[in-house]
Amino acid sequence: MTRFLIPFAISLAMMINPAFANDYFISDDLFTYMHTGPGSNYRIIGSVDAGTKITITNTNKDSGYSQIRDNKNRTGWVESKYVTTTQGLKTRLPALEAELKKVKSALMNEQKLAELKNNDLIESLKERTTQVTELEQHTSDLNQKLNDAHSEIRTLSALIDTQKDDVLIRYFSYGGLVAGIGLLFGLILPHILPRRKKSNSGWA
Repeated sequence: MTRFLIPFAISLAMMINPAFANDYFISDDLFTYMHTGPGSNYRIIGSVDAGTKITITNTNKDSGYSQIRDNKNRTGWVESKYVTTTQGLKTRLPALEAELKKVKSALMNEQKLAELKNNDLIESLKERTTQVTELEQHTSDLNQKLNDAHSEIRTLSALIDTQKDDVLIRYFSYGGLVAGIGLLFGLILPHILPRRKKSNSGWA
């Protein structure tokens, strides 16, 4: 009968004091002894490893001991200073490792993304550099063609001026020749044509 009353009393105490319903853990020491009563003078019934999740069923502030039930469903008393609400490293380590793995994965993804963006920027810069080089070459070709066109225009202009001078010289030459021929005819023609004889009454 007593076997059934003790768990019932413990459950009733937990319902009456909600604070006992919280999760508690043995602090990160190597282990702590579990006694049959609230003091070191009570018989040791075992030990509880650090980080073990426990349930507080009672506390004795005068002795500084708390009654607990461990993960093996054992009930006993341990020093209250070894009881904490903070999970032990043994419990937190897998979660921390999982979180670290998650952070590393996120960092790796960010690095890959940054690398891809950097590669895209490099490729874009290369394309822009190629375009600028092509534009510079095209501009250089156009400038060269423009210079050649100016040079050809100057050459043609000089040729046109020379041809104008040649035409003027020819005009002057032709004009002088015509004038000379006319003068020559004017001098020779009177001697060639026969003169009319003068009659008594005048020219016959």
